[in-house]
Amino acid sequence: MPLSIFFAGLWCLAAGIAGLAPQRFHWGAVWVLIVAGIPLLGYVTYENGPVIGLLALFGGISVLRWAPRLLALSERWTGGAEGASGRDAVRQEPEGGAWTG
Repeated sequence: MPLSIFFAGLWCLAAGIAGLAPQRFHWGAVWVLIVAGIPLLGYVTYENGPVIGLLALFGGISVLRWAPRLLALSERWTGGAEGASGRDAVRQEPEGGAWTG
């Protein structure tokens, strides 16, 4: 077994353990896993080829599926004038004063 696949397995094990940790540690663990996973992904791709590298990329995204989704949402809500106006428009009360649902 290539050494890069062994390290990728250790990364998955660390991600599983981080998921079992209390929630206050999750974001710190996500950033550590991302920082460790990027060079590991390059090593897996270099040693095993681009197909296995893409499989490892999609595997890493599936393990950390909430981090990219929440990051995209946070950038949408805080990203410039368009995001701010969209957020304010959603939270404004309608002209009649009553919410319709």
